[in-house]
Amino acid sequence: MKLTTVTHVSVDGVMQGLGGRDEDREGGFERGGWALPLFDEDGETFLGQVFQRADAFLFGRRTYEIFAGSWGTGSWGTDQGDNPISVALNTRPKYVASTTLTDPGWADTTALSGDVAAAVRELKAKPAGELQVHGSGALVRWLFDNRLVDEMILLTYPVVVGQGTRLFPASGPDAALSLVDSRALSSGVTIQVYRPSGRPRYAS
Repeated sequence: MKLTTVTHVSVDGVMQGLGGRDEDREGGFERGGWALPLFDEDGETFLGQVFQRADAFLFGRRTYEIFAGSWGTGSWGTDQGDNPISVALNTRPKYVASTTLTDPGWADTTALSGDVAAAVRELKAKPAGELQVHGSGALVRWLFDNRLVDEMILLTYPVVVGQGTRLFPASGPDAALSLVDSRALSSGVTIQVYRPSGRPRYAS
């Protein structure tokens, strides 16, 4: 399976708390909900198509709990008609990279608590399909460090949040990216699709 990461970021690279004020207050974050005012019908259509492409999902622990609370075991529940995101999340396998999650409440969820790299490589070795990672910043950074990402979808919102967890830290491994697709939505959100292409070239 191809491993694809799907990440919503502000112009300054923040990915924390995009969905709501109280979604993620870790580290004293107080500016949650910055993405929703810019998430329009075009964005919803695009994301629905992305989710429908997935054959399985891989989450970090925190994002898994947020998604389960919204789309699975929580207040929204699993009965959301033909919503493509809900259908995808509730009918396809879900994997969580976690050493502490022992009893996932969301149906068809498997916790990867041992050798996560080996488990991900085993999933990727399946002959076809797409394994998607939504959110899950720490996991995405780890997957990049271990060269397990095949494609990265970035939805960049025209806002500077000014605080919060960023997709990539101030220092870390470098990587060159090849642009596969790019488009802009009417809200000003831009969508770029990249594929890792080795190390960057530096001027002498």
